Amino acid sequence: MTVLTDPTIAAPRTPPRRTVRPAAKALGHVSFVGAGPGDPGLLTVRAVDLLGTADVVVLDQGSREDLVARYGREGVEVVDAGAGEDGQPLARAARAKIVVKAAKAGGRVVRLMDGDPSTFTGLVDELSACRKAGIGFDVVPGVSAVTAVPAYAGVPMTTASTTSVHIVHPAGRTLSWAQHAATDATVLVLGGSQDLAAAAVGLLAAGRDGSTPVALTAHGTTTTQTTLTTTLDQLAAAATAAGDGVPTMAVIGDVVSLREQASWYETKALFGWRVLVPRTKQQAGGVTQRLAEHGATAEVVPTISVEPPRTPQQMEKAVKGLVTGRYEWIGFTSVNAVRAVREKFTEYGLDARAFSGLKVAAVGGVTADALREWGIEPDLVPEEEQSATGLLQAWPPYDDVLDPINRVFLPRADIATDTLVAGLVENGWEVDDVTAYRTVRAAPPAAPVRDAIKSGAFDAVVFTSSSTVRNLVGIAGKPHPSTVVACIGPATAKTAEEHGLRVDVLASEPSSDALVDALAAYGQGLRTSAAESGEELLRPSQRKSASRRRAR
Repeated sequence: MTVLTDPTIAAPRTPPRRTVRPAAKALGHVSFVGAGPGDPGLLTVRAVDLLGTADVVVLDQGSREDLVARYGREGVEVVDAGAGEDGQPLARAARAKIVVKAAKAGGRVVRLMDGDPSTFTGLVDELSACRKAGIGFDVVPGVSAVTAVPAYAGVPMTTASTTSVHIVHPAGRTLSWAQHAATDATVLVLGGSQDLAAAAVGLLAAGRDGSTPVALTAHGTTTTQTTLTTTLDQLAAAATAAGDGVPTMAVIGDVVSLREQASWYETKALFGWRVLVPRTKQQAGGVTQRLAEHGATAEVVPTISVEPPRTPQQMEKAVKGLVTGRYEWIGFTSVNAVRAVREKFTEYGLDARAFSGLKVAAVGGVTADALREWGIEPDLVPEEEQSATGLLQAWPPYDDVLDPINRVFLPRADIATDTLVAGLVENGWEVDDVTAYRTVRAAPPAAPVRDAIKSGAFDAVVFTSSSTVRNLVGIAGKPHPSTVVACIGPATAKTAEEHGLRVDVLASEPSSDALVDALAAYGQGLRTSAAESGEELLRPSQRKSASRRRAR
């Protein structure tokens, strides 16, 4: 075929080739979040939400990584902007560079700042650096130490006669104290011992009365908080004795005289107590939170490790039987049993709807709550004794008229006792007693923890089962005789006594809340006795009485 072309018609032009440049990587976003003054309970709801979605968290020197561990997502990157490689505090400009660098990598950055970001922090420098780099940001206020520490020390900052509140942060600078010397002003001084001593000298020289009451608080809002009440003419000596390196605040003014009637935090029943919780971390949350409410610090020492059964076939057969209608009842005797069955359901692509038509029993309130979290409302929970015996007493006997099926599925631990199984069989039920999980003794804790247990550094230990007694003694040794021993029930107490421990506290009912509350009542009793006798209140770890009676 011949192709004819017209020379007067220009050939079509080829469009010029354009260079396609890759899009620039999107910058991250920075949230400047107040971490509060120390108590994790003072973290705001917005702060918790942001920590849960952060890709990177940049910390101050004083901020605690425990907040990230508690509220951060798995795999979050934590950057310490508090100190350099030499251990010295970083300059504000250096911290700003760290924040900008983290944001330039993309993702969500939470800049966790002590107290409130807008009060005595490097917020201005870091905001300016973000603005200059074109990085978006927002600011989430936090609870400031300025208001929180006096409140936790039991010192209201104003009364009807107070005309002003002066907040002073000398930071090593020489100030004119005359403007803070009015007798109707409350003065809050933040800083180290030298700053506080200089404030005392300056206020006295400016004419403030030497008898003006002063509250000197260290480690404010934490369970190691201490408050010393003194006077302005004694403040310099008290501050010097306290030493540097401790977060300290002095409240100066007549408001301090209200502390005796307004103190609420340091007067908690277990304030300052160091309590040993031998339990798995997954199960200790409720206990540690309850202890914190009473002013104690809990340290969890895992005594057991929960593992799948060695041969899963029996569990798999039982779960399939549950779905096909083999059972009339399923009985859960622990949260671990709920977790084991739930994991098997997830493996098979099942959900709570498979329990339709099945009667469900739970040994107690905690186990029942775990079922409700799964979407299952138990049909049977013992009202009185929450144990295998209590569950058996509440369980109805088999009735061949009312019960179309006489079989029960019991997913339990490999070391579970036979009390429940034997009782159900005696009441006419056929029981599939299935090992849903194994309990394995955990590895011994670190040497410092073992030494603390044996030397009496712990004020109390709370035992929630006989196995926690046996395993703790097995991996770490017996607690020191000065340590208060609290047990959840008679069986646990008997095991403790068999291991040479004297039981001081027994819960009114077999629940972790009742156990902690009973320990708190014991601690309050020690406080009352010390007050009535005029003696100094000492924690058990401070007493270490060699005359304490041992178990017979």
